[in-house]
Amino acid sequence: MGTVKKDILIGILVSLFATFGGIFLYLEYFSRYEFNETLQMIREGNLYGKVLSLAAIPNLFVFFIFIKKKQDYKAKGVLIATILIALTTLLLKFF
Repeated sequence: MGTVKKDILIGILVSLFATFGGIFLYLEYFSRYEFNETLQMIREGNLYGKVLSLAAIPNLFVFFIFIKKKQDYKAKGVLIATILIALTTLLLKFF
């Protein structure tokens, strides 16, 4: 695998990790309820898209870190993953 593809894949994986970290931070620290209660409320209210869009905020910080370090291909991977997350959020909202 070429170095460009490898860097893009690393960017995508870091972005997904940051998104899952954002979900965990939201559920654990910003919710007034316990972890399991919050998950149950998300399921009942069909709030997957809203939580996913909030959880994608850390991608912004990761993107700017890669840009600052002049790692453009990793930043491109973060951007690709963020676009996929946005499309997923759009699908969850309407279907």
